[in-house]
Amino acid sequence: MSVPTVEFSDERLPNGLRMLVAEDHLAPVVAVNIWYDVGSKHEQPGRTGFAHLFEHVMFQGSAHVGKAEHIALVQAAGGTMNGTTWLDRTNYFETMPSHQLELALWLEADRLGTLLDALSQENLDNQREVVKNEKRWSYDNRPYGTWNEKLQGHLFPPEHPYHHSTIGSMEDLDAASLEDVRAFFRTWYAPNNAVLSVVGDADRAQVREWVDRYFRGIPANPSIPALGDLSLPPTLGGERREVVGDRVPLPRVYFGFRAPVFGDERLDALDLAGQILAGGKGSRLHRRLVREERLAQDVAFFTLGFVGGASISAGWATVRPGVDVDRVERAYADELERLGLEPPTDDELARAKALIEADELGALSRVEERADRLSMYATLFDDPDLVNRVLPRYFAVTGEQVRSVAADVLVPDNRVVLTYLPAEAAQIEQAA
Repeated sequence: MSVPTVEFSDERLPNGLRMLVAEDHLAPVVAVNIWYDVGSKHEQPGRTGFAHLFEHVMFQGSAHVGKAEHIALVQAAGGTMNGTTWLDRTNYFETMPSHQLELALWLEADRLGTLLDALSQENLDNQREVVKNEKRWSYDNRPYGTWNEKLQGHLFPPEHPYHHSTIGSMEDLDAASLEDVRAFFRTWYAPNNAVLSVVGDADRAQVREWVDRYFRGIPANPSIPALGDLSLPPTLGGERREVVGDRVPLPRVYFGFRAPVFGDERLDALDLAGQILAGGKGSRLHRRLVREERLAQDVAFFTLGFVGGASISAGWATVRPGVDVDRVERAYADELERLGLEPPTDDELARAKALIEADELGALSRVEERADRLSMYATLFDDPDLVNRVLPRYFAVTGEQVRSVAADVLVPDNRVVLTYLPAEAAQIEQAA
């Protein structure tokens, strides 16, 4: 099967900054994407939430850019921008009209080189409150909002850096001092800890000239700390369960499993398993739980790929009103077990591959996604050409490989079950 190839250059500045450039002159737009090899897994106990807090601080100005001016300048130039934080990385990105590329590169270089010149106690306090409000809105006060951090807490032991969520704790955010934040920036925000990707309507030689002009003078950090051994046993060694009373409209059952690391070909097979189990209305879980037996309002199953010791496979079923929660859990677990016993049919496997192919090709048709994936594969695997090999890997997965990984991973002694119940029902359940 033919897969389009992303052609790119790969260079390093003397200070260690890795620069990837992929020209695409189809439309007059260009994407700038910079990944820093720092995420919540790099945080220390008592200092959780720093990586995400810094994502917010990075928009508060630098030596030559005023508070919130980064956003204003990009938008005034007709561009869009944002930043995100995850367990394994933090990234920042702009999509610009191609004649505004130099502005985006200068903005990224200025905050990497001079952010500490503008960092103040007022800015820190302001963004600390913004992050705390985000935690309340997205986690604490949102129905089912705590499922992800609860799964992480159960699937990873307390000493593992994936045990805590990216958002961090209120207590640690309150305790963050200005010097703590300065030290975090000086440690991790260095050109030799970053990958810059530029994709779209740009000339490679011109990009190289601008990147050299604006980034070359930023010094490297020769002493970036190395993480310790993050390896974990492949399974939990027993089932873990928690009943959560919450302000939720309907009960929901979450399943979580410790899975192979991102980059392991068995995780590719689990991605396909997710499509077979819950990829649309033709999937096994949807067909049985939603359409045929009418037990659930909706179902999901997917993987969250991490590079440090283990990933997560997870899913849920929202219980239909009047249906017994245990019945939904049993039906969901039956389908997971069945996949470990019986390989998918040829039609199921072909459908799953077609769904993944559509997702991948749709993403790669956008310059911002190509830039993000080049940065991702360079940062996490030192191999940006993976952007061209991922789809062929999915195409090569067999039905027996899907069955085998389901039999190894989707099993009771590797399972976390979270049952969200409306608060009053949860009190009754826990009392019983």
